[in-house]
Amino acid sequence: MKETINSYEDLLRMLDHLLKEESEFSWDNFYSDRERKVPFFENHPDENLVEYIEKKRLNAGKALELGCGPGRNAIYLSRNSFHVDVVDQSEEGLVWAEERAKEHRVQVNFIKSNIFDLEIEEGTYDLVYDSGCFHHIPPHRRMNYIDLVKRALKPGGNFALTCFVEGGELGGSDISDWEVYRGKSMKGGLGYTKEKLMDIFHEFNAVDIRTMRDNSPEDSLFGSSALLAALFKKDAME
Repeated sequence: MKETINSYEDLLRMLDHLLKEESEFSWDNFYSDRERKVPFFENHPDENLVEYIEKKRLNAGKALELGCGPGRNAIYLSRNSFHVDVVDQSEEGLVWAEERAKEHRVQVNFIKSNIFDLEIEEGTYDLVYDSGCFHHIPPHRRMNYIDLVKRALKPGGNFALTCFVEGGELGGSDISDWEVYRGKSMKGGLGYTKEKLMDIFHEFNAVDIRTMRDNSPEDSLFGSSALLAALFKKDAME
């Protein structure tokens, strides 16, 4: 690889590589063991997403899910009349998600890609949904992430996410952005507070930010108080 920085993109790729070298984690390996005792491996949608739809905070339209994993939220959206595109860079995760979609006889468009390599026509989606992707985004890529969401959404569109709480039981490192690079590690994922999310996504209108509700598999919902759930809206005039 050419180790010369001639552009902003070169700088971003250098930082990507710097952090990746320190991590041996593989999402393909993670999803390959489907019997792993992981709560979100169950085919149950996020409790906050269900609430948004049942309380009419979200209306059916075109949705993009970032980091779909085994597809549980994408399937739920499709069953509730959304036209769904999903993107994930894990082949194992996507294969599992496709099998589930066929089993439930729903239509979902699966895209294998890094989210930052997506080519999206501006103003395509009514909803961008992220369940557990954002807290794995390193600080130097946050601006790209925000630009992606803004570009993808229609004026007045909604953006919703779940992410680690700072110091939560599932993860959520409370280190500073600078410490990520001092230690060359995100410590398994960064944790956030309501105030941090409002600051990072200040270009959107905050509709609701709360701790997720704990749910058991018997509820047919996924929820954990170790995660935050947030709903934002893009300005209708943009």
